[in-house]
Amino acid sequence: MVPLSSISIFTFGFLLLFLCSSSAEQQPFAVDGKVLELDESNFEAAISTFDYMFVDFYAPWCGHCKRLSPELDKASVNLAVLKQPVVIAKVDADKYSRLASKYEIDGFPTLKIFMHGVPTDYYGPRKADLLVRFLKKFVAPDVSVLNSDSAISEFIEEAGKNFPIFIGFGLNESVISHLAVKYKKSAWFSVAKDFSDKTMELYNFDKVPALVALHMSYNEQSIFYGPFEEKFLEDYIKQSLLPLVLSINQDTLKSLKDDKRKIVLTIVEDEDDKRSKGLVKLLKAAASANRDLVFAFVGFKQWQDFAESFEVSKKIKLPKMIVWDGDVEYFSVIGSDSVEDEDQGSQITRFLKGYREGSVIQKHIISDDYKAFRNSMFLIGALILVLVVILVSMMMQSVKEEPSREQVDHPRSSTSLSEAREALRSGDKEDKID
Repeated sequence: MVPLSSISIFTFGFLLLFLCSSSAEQQPFAVDGKVLELDESNFEAAISTFDYMFVDFYAPWCGHCKRLSPELDKASVNLAVLKQPVVIAKVDADKYSRLASKYEIDGFPTLKIFMHGVPTDYYGPRKADLLVRFLKKFVAPDVSVLNSDSAISEFIEEAGKNFPIFIGFGLNESVISHLAVKYKKSAWFSVAKDFSDKTMELYNFDKVPALVALHMSYNEQSIFYGPFEEKFLEDYIKQSLLPLVLSINQDTLKSLKDDKRKIVLTIVEDEDDKRSKGLVKLLKAAASANRDLVFAFVGFKQWQDFAESFEVSKKIKLPKMIVWDGDVEYFSVIGSDSVEDEDQGSQITRFLKGYREGSVIQKHIISDDYKAFRNSMFLIGALILVLVVILVSMMMQSVKEEPSREQVDHPRSSTSLSEAREALRSGDKEDKID
């Protein structure tokens, strides 16, 4: 017979092992600064465990994914120590196809932020330091309440320069809370409860309530005194998400994705030129008075392929102004599409007046496909000429020769307008699934 004491020890040991294993099953994840590797067996448990999780859906063969991986490793360490930590995880979406299908993964890498289990596509920066700054905004309060001048300064410093900042002076947070949630991924929101006259002077408002919008990277600010009904408030917020005049490049073009306003686009020879900078100052003044339009500029030198889509070439006199719908149509204003050196402010005013009065010519952009077709016509002509010469030579020879095959590569720009437009629609998914 087995002694009772032996049974008790055995039972106790079994129960202890059972409890430990159960505890391990209930707490399979840790916030330790390491990137989690998830699969179909534990993915749902992970997004249920953490309030905020940043997920990289990758493929082992994807070059972009391989370059992103060390950036995620570095960012994960800093995100884990936040007051509200963000956990970074990875899923081999090529292997775990059911997860890829469920979350509509059609290219690699695809990045998503899961906030309380709900996914949001991520199109922000991928370098570790910028990624950390970007994600910190997602875990911040929807509306931060600031109770002193020093709190206001600390909030602005912490927010950084990547997103616009809205501060409601003398506003109750309930006034902007709904819109703060709606536009959280695009801006910082706060209300200042207590502040000094010095702060009012610093931010250039003379009465309350007032909503101040700051673009720190552009050294710009604007002030809204109401009315604070949601429609008017939302219009102001939407119009203030972009700077007064946006410099167009492959990155900033994505910021126009959700903006439905027409774009007053000025094409200059070189955006770093002194004359171009002077013109941009005049465009800012026009933008302040025409907030229903987006004002932007691009340098022919900086992005030639983009500029050529609007019938601009080295022979065209610049600066040139057009109004673009952000897709395939644009408008030239009759008699005032180019900007002379003298009295440019008046010329901008005439251009806007002509556009609003409908004195325009509607056009379509020269797409990348058309440019490729146009270039291919020249190449095909040259190829035919070469083939004719070869055939004549063959006929003159008594010995047959196998004609050589020639392969012609059509020239293609590194980033065309059609590709940029596609980026607006689908986001930054660089390696497509075949």
